[in-house]
Amino acid sequence: MTIQEAQEQIDHWINTTGIRYFNELTNTAILMEEVGEVARIMARKYGEQSFKKSDEQVDLADEMADVLFVLMCLANQTGIDLTRALEKNLEKKQIRDADRHRNNEKLK
Repeated sequence: MTIQEAQEQIDHWINTTGIRYFNELTNTAILMEEVGEVARIMARKYGEQSFKKSDEQVDLADEMADVLFVLMCLANQTGIDLTRALEKNLEKKQIRDADRHRNNEKLK
């Protein structure tokens, strides 16, 4: 599935099953909540925190997909084509960071 196809599928789901989009501010808050869930898993799985009993069955991939879903909702609501936005962002990074990381002593 392409990013565009995912945006279209999410829009269809929202307008049928979901009834309508939550407003942009609500979806921004939901996005932060979902990112927090990813952060919690990362801190426990790859960091120094231990899992709580209630966290043992969490699924990192599913939580990342939740982040992507809400981000695509916001893109749909604000008229952003995420495919084009990502292409432009990668072009910017290619130019801006062409030598930046290669010359970073911390990465050697």
